[in-house]
Amino acid sequence: MTAHTSLLRGIVALACLLAAQAQAQTNYPNKPVRIVVPSTAGGGTDTVARLLAQHLSEKFGQQFYIENKPGAGSMTGIEAAARAAPDGYTLVMVASTFTSLHVVRTKMRFDAVKDFSPVTMIVSMPCTLVVHPSLAATNVSELTALAKRQPGQLSYATPGLGSTMHMAMELFRTTAGIELVHVPYNGVAPALTDVLGGRVPLMMVNAVSAKGHVDSGALRVLAVSGRQRWPLLPNVPTVAESGFPDYEALQWFGLLAPAGTPKEIVARLHAEIAAALKTPRIVNWMATEGGDAAGSSPDEFRRMIASEVEKWSAVARTAGIVPN
Repeated sequence: MTAHTSLLRGIVALACLLAAQAQAQTNYPNKPVRIVVPSTAGGGTDTVARLLAQHLSEKFGQQFYIENKPGAGSMTGIEAAARAAPDGYTLVMVASTFTSLHVVRTKMRFDAVKDFSPVTMIVSMPCTLVVHPSLAATNVSELTALAKRQPGQLSYATPGLGSTMHMAMELFRTTAGIELVHVPYNGVAPALTDVLGGRVPLMMVNAVSAKGHVDSGALRVLAVSGRQRWPLLPNVPTVAESGFPDYEALQWFGLLAPAGTPKEIVARLHAEIAAALKTPRIVNWMATEGGDAAGSSPDEFRRMIASEVEKWSAVARTAGIVPN
């Protein structure tokens, strides 16, 4: 066999391979698609994933199914997705904690920026800064003044180290220049229970979890963490309005694919999810939960993830948070 013949055969083989790949992408999906949820069923990440899976299954004519894979503060499921074949048949739904886990974990088996092909951010929503009614603070200024009079004596609850609510509270604490004691719990429910019982005086918690308790008077809300006021609590100011204009911390959910997933597949998924966010089913869910539909492009989502990773890294350094 001559070198020329070998070269021709190599070119033909490569052309066939590229044609097969292009055909597979055009026919995507031609088998069920797994959406990994790195938490237990019933939580916010799981709920968003199931709404999305139902829509995509209907539109693509293939089953998009949920695989709940909790563990290690959501790292187990995220790691599994990072190692999956980049063919569009494994996706992962992540929450905003995805960009802050690295500040508290030393053994990270994935890189939030390098190991994934972002598809889109789906929804974002604010947290609320709430206190037990017994605390002598009715607004952010009073809370800040109280904390400065009693440095290191007030504590705050969170659902865990590196969670969005932990980092949102550390951002507030360092921005306000106050000393607070962090009390981490294993989840939102036990943390909120102790704040409701007055055992811990304050916390930053997702707005939906807090609203019923605020309405009943069991909690006092001082501010919301987004740039804009939350429509379901329109009279509550933002932290930014309360004297800290650069403050923003949002909870969000987004869809990722493993790094190297063909751009054509990512683009198809993004387009269909953007359409899904305008359907009555999801619009109604957003209205009930007080979420803002995002539908960001893959590039926009990639830039946002990188920005959040940098932001929380800087907050960790300022706050003295050391990974373990």
